[in-house]
Order: sequence, then structure tokens, then C-alpha cells
Amino acid sequence: MMGRIIIKNGMVLTLDEAGTYYESGTVIVNGDRLAAILPASQSFECFPTDEVIDASNKIVMPGLIDLHYHTAIGKGFNDHMPLWEYLDECWYPLVRALDPEAAYWAALASYTESIKAGTTTVNDMYRQLDSLAMAAEEIGIRAVLCNDVALKEHHLDCLQDNYDAYQRNHGKANGRIEVRVGIEWLPLASPDLLREARAMADTLGSGIHVHLNESQTEVDFCLEKFGRRPTELAYDMGLLGPDTIAAHCVWLSDGEIAMMAETGTHISHNPNSNAKLGNGIARVPEILAAGINVGLGHDAVECNNSADMFEVMKYASLLQRASRVDASLMPAREVLHMATHHGAKALGHETGQLAVGKKADIILVETNNAIFTPLLRDTPVHLTSHLVFAANGSTVDTVIINGEIVMRGRVLTHVDEQLIISEANAAFRRLKDNIVVMKGND
Repeated sequence: MMGRIIIKNGMVLTLDEAGTYYESGTVIVNGDRLAAILPASQSFECFPTDEVIDASNKIVMPGLIDLHYHTAIGKGFNDHMPLWEYLDECWYPLVRALDPEAAYWAALASYTESIKAGTTTVNDMYRQLDSLAMAAEEIGIRAVLCNDVALKEHHLDCLQDNYDAYQRNHGKANGRIEVRVGIEWLPLASPDLLREARAMADTLGSGIHVHLNESQTEVDFCLEKFGRRPTELAYDMGLLGPDTIAAHCVWLSDGEIAMMAETGTHISHNPNSNAKLGNGIARVPEILAAGINVGLGHDAVECNNSADMFEVMKYASLLQRASRVDASLMPAREVLHMATHHGAKALGHETGQLAVGKKADIILVETNNAIFTPLLRDTPVHLTSHLVFAANGSTVDTVIINGEIVMRGRVLTHVDEQLIISEANAAFRRLKDNIVVMKGND
């Protein structure tokens, strides 16, 4: 037996269906899978080839899943605009100017930030997917990629781009990299494009990633252009389904919530982005009550300024409680499940919880600091409360993805972080000087 990783002496928070927790436990990784999860009192055989990690004072838990993501290079650029103006004046000009080299460094920078904050999977809609796949394979993150597909006149990507990206990249890195069909959003689409996207996803068996009902202006635009609300049109065109992840869904009507539930569509709730862009607060309690699976996403650093999923968890709970004057909403354990195995369920992944046979996507969170003080190690509800309401990504010490250690002691093991920062900054300056703001098309 070779290549095992033994994580011992940690507070093992499995987030499995039974709520298993060991105040002191052992997690054994064999290859890319979890081979055993044991209380510290249970003995096991150790081999000379095993790599042993002492997780004393650390929470051992599933990696976080960022269910709606855009590789991004323009953090902090024009951060005062509402959604539609921001897209026209900043986002679309930047991504239209994107070249393969800039996309590669942008992806490495984005994935660096995510891994360092405990994210092990990203569901990334962007452009230049060959470059994104190269970056994901190199840094070690689990990445689900899709193109920014729109009608030809909007000068983004088309379905053929997405098909070609699937053929070149799907299944790379021993299956760690996947490709889905992406639809930018309905104001840049047509009924025919939605039908064709569904047909392609069915042919490839790939699934769909789409923005839906993000803003009131989007809803108004679709009513005027199509005579239907965004989710109504997506439903009628067959775009929804158990292989579809719909991002945002802030402005869902009761009827649209019912359509999501009927079709088994998954939703990515992105509270930080929705708040920053002034788009409102999604009706998450009603969505959950309808039986819809909801994960969490950060969106893009332009729309959020942070890829830290601990901050997303915090906002997911706090915004609901504040807006509805109800402290019982979105308890920590529920939010943690949204950020882990609910995201895994949406993607069809064997991740999101620590259980024998699942993929070994694990993070170790350091608790020997003021953030986690005081800490009742024997009380898991105390751990979950700290993780959601107190912690941030800086407390993540070690990250294991697909059975490989990609960060140890907050140092990335596969890439040079300082080189990435330097090259990503240079790429942004070059793109910024070359962007052209189009008028009348978006």
C-alpha cells in the first residue's frame, strides 16, 4: 500500500448525513479517496510510505465548493456601478479583450485565492477554457468550466466554442477538470439558443450553468423582449433540469420557484455579490421550503472583492436574518452543508462530506488563534458557529484535493504564488489599456 495520507489528532467534522464528529480523530486517504475515518481511540496500521499530518488544534472538514464562479482579473475596478452598467462598462470589455495568456494568469490568481481560503471546487464560467484548464491542472484545484455563451452580436463565446472546449478539456487531470455548457444570461440569448444549449448538454451529458433572475432589470428586460420572465423562458425552452445550476435567482416569482422545484434545478446563492451590486436578497427560505437544492458561490471578485467562501457563508445567514428580523434563519450547520455537500450534489460530485469512499477533498482549519477562542472542542455546534460567523479563509492551514496536498502551512505546493501575483497584475494592466466599450449591443 503506497501513497496514503494519515491525518491524525484533528477535530473531525465530517458533515455527513449522520452528523458524525470526533473531538480527536483520524482520517486516512488512499489515492484520491477517503479510506477510513476513525476516532483517535481506534488503532490502525501505519506504513513507512504513509505521509502523516498532525492536525492537533485543527478542524478537519470537507473542502468548500464555490458553485458560481468567474475567473476574474479586475478586482476593485469600477466597484460603484449597478449590474447592467457594470457589465457594459467593465466586465464585458475586459473579457472581450482577454487573450489566452491573460486568462491563464487570471485563472491561476483566482484559484490561488480560492485554495488559500479553503475552496477545493470551483464552478467557473469564463472564456479561454484551454487556459483555465491548464491553470486548474497545474495548481491542483477541482474545476468545472464552461464558456460565456451568448448570441453572436455580443462578441462573447458561442456554443461551438463550448463544444470545442469540452472535446479538448473534459476529463483532464484524471477527471478533476470537467466542462459544462454555459449560458451568460437571457438578455444576451434567444429561445433558439436556449434550446440548442439544452440539446448540446444532452448530447455531451455535461450539464448547464446559467445566470437567472439576478436583477429586477433583467426580469423587466425579458418580459419586454420575450413576454416571459427569465426562469419562465428557461423552463419553456427545456433549459432547466437536475443537471442545471442556475446562479443568483434573486427575483424568482412563486411560479418560478415551483418550476425550479419541478425540474430539480439546483441554485447557487451568491449573497455577497447580490449585495454589492444592489440586486437584492434571494428568497432562500422559500426556495429551500420548496425542496430545491441550494449551494453557495462568490460569483467573481469584481462583484464581491473576495473569493473567501467563509465570508459567503456568513453573509448567506446574516442577510436573511437582518432583512426578515428573524435570528432563527439559516443556522450555521445548514449553511455549512450548503457550502459543501449541497454544492457537490449540484455538480454530481462525490465530495462535500468526509465519508469512506468519497473523494479526498479536505481542508484543515487552524483553531489556535483568537478567532476560535473560546472553543469547546467537545461541542460540534460551537465549531460550526465559529466556522460560519467568526472564521475567514486565513484560518485555513492545509488543503488536500483529489488526495493531493496542494497547500501546506498556507504555502501552495504546486505553483509559485509570487510569480502568479506579478504576472496577473501585468496581464490586467495590459488588458485595461486595450479594452473597448461597445455601445448599443449589450
